[in-house]
Amino acid sequence: MTQFLPAISTGLTAFTATNLDDVVILLLFFSQVNHILKHKHIVVGQYLGFSALVLTSLPSFFGSVLLPRPWIGMLGILPIAIGINRFLNSDSDDENADLEMQSEKPWFTSFLSPQTYSVAAVTFANGGDNVGIYVPLFANCTLEGLIAILGVFFLLVGVWCYTAFRLTQVPAIANTLTRYGNQLVPFVLIGLGILILNDSGTLENRGLAVLSLVISGCCLISAYRNATVAIEVVSSISED
Repeated sequence: MTQFLPAISTGLTAFTATNLDDVVILLLFFSQVNHILKHKHIVVGQYLGFSALVLTSLPSFFGSVLLPRPWIGMLGILPIAIGINRFLNSDSDDENADLEMQSEKPWFTSFLSPQTYSVAAVTFANGGDNVGIYVPLFANCTLEGLIAILGVFFLLVGVWCYTAFRLTQVPAIANTLTRYGNQLVPFVLIGLGILILNDSGTLENRGLAVLSLVISGCCLISAYRNATVAIEVVSSISED
């Protein structure tokens, strides 16, 4: 019990320090809620992504060695790929909204939704700093302290989601995000990915930098092809 209360304070400090930027990302996600992207997708995706970060860091508690930071930084490719896809396929997403609206699915299907995994991927990719702090934090924890810290972490994920949701209810914020959110989100995601690659030192390694460019280029080509196919399908339907 002597280490339980200090562990709670440590958990609060560590989570707040590593997740302040997630509030901005969550704000953008909640501002995009429609018939395709729903609140449950964002909340479940946030929990999945954060759980993956914890699981990645947890082996340090048992003394395991993780990947070097530049390799972890390659996760920045995930938000870049998602941002490129959203920029090139925003129209096709709107076309599919009516189809999604016609069928209400049980809540547990959120775990199988691409929207959920998109949110989880962004959360996980944005967690380079989290891993860098959680690894030494967990390595120096007792079992009692680790349980307390993880309890605080997962409680605060819900608090973060609720705070971001409430902020989108503020008229000034909601109107701005509704008006410019669709155009802003892809660039925020791409910028976030580049920032992750840069901050982690991935771009300083020539091999990893080239590999990141190649993968990003493949994502761009794939998204462009998907957008082209979607436009052709919509055009053929309109002609009929």
